Amino acid sequence: MKRIFFLTVLLFAGMAVFAQSGSALKVKWSFSSKKINDKTYELRLSAMVDGNYHIYAQNVGVDGPVATSFTFNKNPLVTLSGKVKEEGKIVKKHEEVWNGNVNFYEKKVDFVQLVQLKSKVKTNVGGTVEFMVCDDKQCLPPAEVNFKIDIGG
Repeated sequence: MKRIFFLTVLLFAGMAVFAQSGSALKVKWSFSSKKINDKTYELRLSAMVDGNYHIYAQNVGVDGPVATSFTFNKNPLVTLSGKVKEEGKIVKKHEEVWNGNVNFYEKKVDFVQLVQLKSKVKTNVGGTVEFMVCDDKQCLPPAEVNFKIDIGG
């Protein structure tokens, strides 16, 4: 009986490790905010990409790879100001597998979103980033990472 229990635990642990594999293991995300003025904050969503992998831009350039995208949770105290901007050295390269020119970042990219507080309060901005990474041999399954960034106060 102990043996069956142990094997079951190992099976589920292996499935959990497999579920965590892919793009999420190749990118380390960090999230921060910077006060610009009384009610304006800059949210910085930074990706550090491992090894020879690259992460796709928000505008990939072709159909196929999963673009990096952000979904922000609704917060009645906060208004998004403009679109998410990218800061980093973009690579524009023809990739045969996608049959076209693609846009991506190697090693590091910062995604920046400005937000406005509707009043002087302490709150947070949460959401999800979806992304995919590839190297010159393979692409890993897309991944999603949740975030919550404190602002105000």
